[in-house]
Amino acid sequence: MKTALATITLLVLALGWTSQAVQVEENGLSFSLEAVKRLQELTESRGPTGQQSPRLKASSVSLCADPMLPQEFLPLCKQRGASASLARLAVVPIDVCEICAFAACTGC
Repeated sequence: MKTALATITLLVLALGWTSQAVQVEENGLSFSLEAVKRLQELTESRGPTGQQSPRLKASSVSLCADPMLPQEFLPLCKQRGASASLARLAVVPIDVCEICAFAACTGC
């Protein structure tokens, strides 16, 4: 009985580790796929930006100040060029990333 419980526990832990394994790299930093999905949800809720223009800088500043932004993006917000990095992360094709066919995605 104890070995069965231990086996089940290890399987559940392994499943948890593999679900968080995909990382998206940007500007020397690595972010979980789940955090990138939340970033994309935040940018979509703010409405379409169209062509990226000077408005992008204002939106990235407000994104960095947003309490719903995952904490792992805070180091990126402090870097130079954060607006461009956030814009690139906001358009990462998640479905392609989940099968690791996108160059910025690693850890499959």
